[in-house]
Amino acid sequence: MRVRVATTALGITAALLAVSACSSATADTKSDTPSSVPSGKPALSDRNAALLSSDVLETRLLDESDLGGGYVHKPERAAQHDDVTVVGCPALSELGGDAATGGTLAFPRKAKAAFTYAGGASELSEELYSDSANKLSDGISRISGAMTGCPSYQVVAGGTPIDVSTRKLPVPHGLGDEQWSQLLTFTAGGRSTVVKQTAIRDGSLLLIVSGSPALVDRHLGAALAKATATT
Repeated sequence: MRVRVATTALGITAALLAVSACSSATADTKSDTPSSVPSGKPALSDRNAALLSSDVLETRLLDESDLGGGYVHKPERAAQHDDVTVVGCPALSELGGDAATGGTLAFPRKAKAAFTYAGGASELSEELYSDSANKLSDGISRISGAMTGCPSYQVVAGGTPIDVSTRKLPVPHGLGDEQWSQLLTFTAGGRSTVVKQTAIRDGSLLLIVSGSPALVDRHLGAALAKATATT
């Protein structure tokens, strides 16, 4: 079964385009040693209930001064109009086209930044969303659960077939109210790109950090601290 989509959730589009352009970046996953998984899903919190505007979210994104030397801000990629076809993932198919592409994450209050590191060898992106705790939790839970429910599937992007494998990771304990984390490997033409994605909901704020596993692990805590700062 195929679902035709225009983009994919959690920053996957960038990874797909990187692979289809024959990117040779292969991340080292040895740094993937998250803390223990919390037992059970916590009740949704009303903490930080005030919704933040996109302009405010923009000020809470990491920048080069937060990241340190070697990072360069990456201009936002122009909108892509080529369809992407997902093959062999019933969990995504059952959600329907919009949901399978992260339609439930299309919150109006959002901000995003992307960076390259060490001359473009690795990448890091950050996304911030603000909405009610219930909406944020439902949106990220559904898409993340569907993606990790398919250990492997195929995506055809711009005519290029890309094999995708996913693995759910233990979540970082003690950060925010809810956490999700996964490792995705995109393979095309004998080249692979590994992307780690970790999402944290803290009250009415959702943070998603994606990119090289080592970079995600290194900057996740700082990203959350800045995103949730009240002063």
